[in-house]
Amino acid sequence: MKNRKLARVLSALMLTGAMGMAAAQVPADGGTASLEAALAQGLRPSVLKAGEPLPRWSLQARMAHYKVPGVAVAVLRNGEVIYAAGFGVREAGTTDAVDADTLFSVGSVSKVVAAATSLQLVAQGRIDLDRDVNTYMTSWRIPAAPGIRNPTVTMRMLLSHTSGLTVHGFEDYLPGEKLPTLVQTLDGKPPAKNDPIRLEREPGTESDYSGGGVMVEQQVIEDVTGTSLVEAARAQVFDRIGMRRSTFENPLPARRGNVAKAHDKEGRLTALPRGWQAFPEQAASGLWTSANELGAFVGALIKSYQGRGDFLSRDMAIRMMTEVSPGARGLGPELSGAGTTRRFFHNGDNDSYHAGFEGYLDSGDGFVILTNGKNSKGLRGEIRNALSDALGHGVKPLIRTVALDPGASDPADYAGTYRLDAGVPMDLRGELADRFEFDALEVKRTDGYFTVGPVGEPDESSPLLPLTPVRFLASRYDVELRFHRDAHGIVRALSVETPTARAYYRRQATPPVSLDAGGADPVRKGGGR
Repeated sequence: MKNRKLARVLSALMLTGAMGMAAAQVPADGGTASLEAALAQGLRPSVLKAGEPLPRWSLQARMAHYKVPGVAVAVLRNGEVIYAAGFGVREAGTTDAVDADTLFSVGSVSKVVAAATSLQLVAQGRIDLDRDVNTYMTSWRIPAAPGIRNPTVTMRMLLSHTSGLTVHGFEDYLPGEKLPTLVQTLDGKPPAKNDPIRLEREPGTESDYSGGGVMVEQQVIEDVTGTSLVEAARAQVFDRIGMRRSTFENPLPARRGNVAKAHDKEGRLTALPRGWQAFPEQAASGLWTSANELGAFVGALIKSYQGRGDFLSRDMAIRMMTEVSPGARGLGPELSGAGTTRRFFHNGDNDSYHAGFEGYLDSGDGFVILTNGKNSKGLRGEIRNALSDALGHGVKPLIRTVALDPGASDPADYAGTYRLDAGVPMDLRGELADRFEFDALEVKRTDGYFTVGPVGEPDESSPLLPLTPVRFLASRYDVELRFHRDAHGIVRALSVETPTARAYYRRQATPPVSLDAGGADPVRKGGGR
């Protein structure tokens, strides 16, 4: 671990619960003093309501709040890990400290490492991104799908989640549970816990996150190389970067040592007697890695993209970091931003572990976050905010809502039913076709406040936090709603927006419009213009 002395200083600050001012930006010379402040006093939420003071939380305090025993982080500057450290313990109730080499399960972050394995095979001419993957597989094939036009699935589609294949994610397996083979997973046969992985729409027409598609990718890798993913990833990725402890082996053998154990929402050890679950869907969610080594992987991708590394060719790295329409993902990672804020990232969530990484392609900065508690998803976000603030790119600044008068007449008529306009091209709807796939929305007003959710499913509603009189944050879905009030004062539609996608919903049964007495301007019945 680099900067071991700094890590000890930071740990001391953490143990004393130091508090203070917001973290400053990391100096351009790679100094790490502000990282001390970021983790010791700079954790924060993503959204604050009007009038709420900005908290300055310590990592120690938030770990206690979320009941998360252990955390590891790494920070990159110019494509190199300049800081890596562990905090807390691998197992609650012990003194087994987490360090930068502690192994954590990283959930769907696995998909990006699997993608890098595939892209190495593409670079070697062993896989073509745009060839039918059924032509590569000898152990299993995507079954015929009657009624689906153009059923050809390619590696480019598998990596970008545009394949049209089913199964979003997978369940964990406890010690003692029998693990399925890859073919059993693909066919959804016991002991696999998932449905069969099958085509449900024409490949290439819609963005739909599919862990099932990534398992097809794994089958391609194994059939092309004649080895397991464990061996293929070691040869194509881990050995090239120096990731000596990282592995797709499942269940992870205890002999590897220095493993962050799994904890439930109360911070208690779970998945006994071993202390961690197994993830037989290896390419989709089975990677075990450390802050040091995942940081090195992120750095290798950054340097390849910038043309100063040899892990991937620059051309291949650029392809990896280019959006595949109609989604917003590249060949493995999620992508966002432009210019100096251009970034690639991915989060991972298994039952007892939450992880994530982010890399800035222009500057070469980045970070890795690993945790070992069921409640740590919120903690991961707060750490992400602190590290992003410290790096100083302004990618995800604090969002402050505004106070609207509950009795104001303008927003009073937002309530109603809105139906998706399916005529909006899927290229624009993008990721929302997957994570916000509702055909009809209901906006309700209660005590002056609004909520939004799918029609007929009140338990799925999200509060709407006002950003302007017409823009609201639906925090549950991490999307923004924009109400469209026309020149006659009538709310006719709303848009659901993210930085990379937009869906359009038309209001049902909008207030009637009539002509005034002179037959001139249309007005709303019962009200003014």
